[in-house]
Amino acid sequence: MTRLFTESPKRIADITTQGIPLLAPVTPAGPPDPDDPWGSSHPAPPVDRTTLAWCTAVQMLADHHHTAVERQVLAADALLRELGVRGLAQLHSDLHLGAPIDYRFTRCPYCSGLGEDPTLPDCREVGCPPQYKFANHPHICPVCRGEDYQPEWFAAKRVADLDRWLATSFGQRPGWSPWCRRLAQRFRKRR
Repeated sequence: MTRLFTESPKRIADITTQGIPLLAPVTPAGPPDPDDPWGSSHPAPPVDRTTLAWCTAVQMLADHHHTAVERQVLAADALLRELGVRGLAQLHSDLHLGAPIDYRFTRCPYCSGLGEDPTLPDCREVGCPPQYKFANHPHICPVCRGEDYQPEWFAAKRVADLDRWLATSFGQRPGWSPWCRRLAQRFRKRR
């Protein structure tokens, strides 16, 4: 938990001290388009650039594109206006060419692998049921959905499961056991 209190403010301070305006301007509403029934004539809400979500988004974009943070400001604004904090999971997947991210093996960019919401919201903000109001319960990270980042433990468990599955598959089908034995030997040699 101490990591949570030290990493999040440092990440926000690293981004906000670069001279970027701390509040994105409100984009004016465009004229209504009769050809676009789904178009919005409402102005886009302002984006607070001091939030952890915005700082995480702009840092992810800058790191991926190998550019300065100032060049990714408008992209981070658009992401948070359109998708909010949960858009960070979509951005993370998009930056990995659309592949799903397994947060057990990849550190979450928002909560740094802790699994809890780093902004420490209260139950009213999150919308918890009334019976949880007085219980001291954690709120899961909206990006990784509370996945437990422990790549060493999950990798060892996955190899053990694979060994067990290969061991039980011997002799189940005629002609497959030599292939399974060779495959199991290859996996054992890798460890």
